[in-house]
Amino acid sequence: MQILYVVSDLVIPLLIFSIVGMGLLMKRDIYGDFIKGAKDGMRSIVSILPTLVGLMVGVGVLRSSGFLDKLGEILGTWMQPLGFPPELVPLGVVRLFSNSAATGLLLDLYKEYGTDSAIGFAASLMASSTETVFYTMSVYFLAVKVTKTRYTLAGALTATIAGIIASVLLAHI
Repeated sequence: MQILYVVSDLVIPLLIFSIVGMGLLMKRDIYGDFIKGAKDGMRSIVSILPTLVGLMVGVGVLRSSGFLDKLGEILGTWMQPLGFPPELVPLGVVRLFSNSAATGLLLDLYKEYGTDSAIGFAASLMASSTETVFYTMSVYFLAVKVTKTRYTLAGALTATIAGIIASVLLAHI
């Protein structure tokens, strides 16, 4: 086990030294390449910033207005007979848009029900087996200028629903 600690401490420095070493061997302007990459990264950040701000504000408004709690109550009455805890509905909805907001809801569930409870366990599985579909699509498709998403949304939502169902089933086992 000690060897894993040593290897994990050395991986990043060795990676950096190998990149710099290869650049020197290939007689590249390493610093110039780094600056060019940083400029490209900043351009990407500037282009996706409005989308990020819009998503964060939207999720914040939904959460603070109580809409997610109401949605959880409404959908929970339909989902509870199927064995789906209504407390997990807001987490499933928010997770589609924002990981940080979903983490906040996850921590709220931990405080209320505990991490070792069935709801806490199912929420943990749900958070780790689903994706922020709308965030990912809007940010990355905007960054590479994809306009026709074809079947991406349908496939991503199907995978997310499968992850939610599997997390609840695994938590019951």
